[in-house]
Amino acid sequence: MYVVIFTANIKELDQHYISLADTLRQRAIEIYGCTEFISTSQSKREVALSYWPSLESIKRWKADELHLEAQELGKLSWYRGYRVQVCEVLHSYSD
Repeated sequence: MYVVIFTANIKELDQHYISLADTLRQRAIEIYGCTEFISTSQSKREVALSYWPSLESIKRWKADELHLEAQELGKLSWYRGYRVQVCEVLHSYSD
C-alpha cells in the first residue's frame, strides 16, 4: 500500500475549487482505486492523504485529464506552492 501526501500553501480557494475537489476525490476512488482520501485545511495550509494499492494506480491517477487540469488551476489560482510525497506504507496498526 502507498500513501500520497499533498501539502499546499493556500492562496485563494473558491466555489469552483470545492466542486472540482469533490469530483476529483470521487474519480480517484471510483476509477483509479484510491482506497481512502482524507483532507483538511487550517489557516492557509492544506494537507491531503490518499491511499493507493499500487504505484501503477497512482501513475494512472496522475495522468487523469481532469486531474491535470486541476493541477494547472492550482498553480495559477489556488495555491502559492505545494509538495507531493509518495510513500510506501510498511506497517499499519489500528484497534
